[in-house]
Parts: sequence; C-alpha cells; structure tokens
Amino acid sequence: MLTKEEMPACPVATTVALIGSKWKLLIMRNLRVRPWRFNELKKDLEGISQKVLTDSLRSLEEDGIVTRTVYPEVPPRVEYALSELGESMWPIIASMETWGLGYQKMVNEGQ
Repeated sequence: MLTKEEMPACPVATTVALIGSKWKLLIMRNLRVRPWRFNELKKDLEGISQKVLTDSLRSLEEDGIVTRTVYPEVPPRVEYALSELGESMWPIIASMETWGLGYQKMVNEGQ
C-alpha cells in the first residue's frame, strides 16, 4: 500500500498511482469475471511479459486490490482474484468500458 508520504495530494493521482498502467487495468478486467491462474492471465493478455505480469500482480496485491491464494496441492495451485477493495474499483473500469464503446461507435460511424 502507498504510505502516507507516497500518497499524492490529488485523489485522481492516487487512483492513477494504484491502477494507472495499461496492464493493471486489463488484469483487473479479467479478475472481475473470476479468479485466474498466472499462466491463464499470461496467455489471455497478449503482449505482456512474464516480468511485467509478475510485477503488476505483486503491486496490486501489495496495494490490497488483488488477493493471491495458494492451494496446498501438488503441484501448488495459485489463483489471483479481486479483493473487496478491488471490487470497489469496478465502477471506474465499467465507466471506461462505456466510454470506449461510445468512442468505438463514433469512429466506426465516421468511416
């Protein structure tokens, strides 16, 4: 989580600091549907490197947006899911989806 000293004064900047990267938003979009395993996310998020996915998931987990569950199986199974805090951010992503659909429609009608 961001410390008090690291937290920007502007609430929009705080949100951007937490979920402002392309990959974090797409990870959250996927996790909204169901829990995902690492390799499932890697395959679905075309173009993401293993390092970026690992770093993004760790950051989201540290900030309390994503939970990581390790199941005591052989081999171990690890799943990522949105936490309650992560779920509370869904209206932001839903608004982005609505805006994106409108933009796509406008562009397609203009062609």
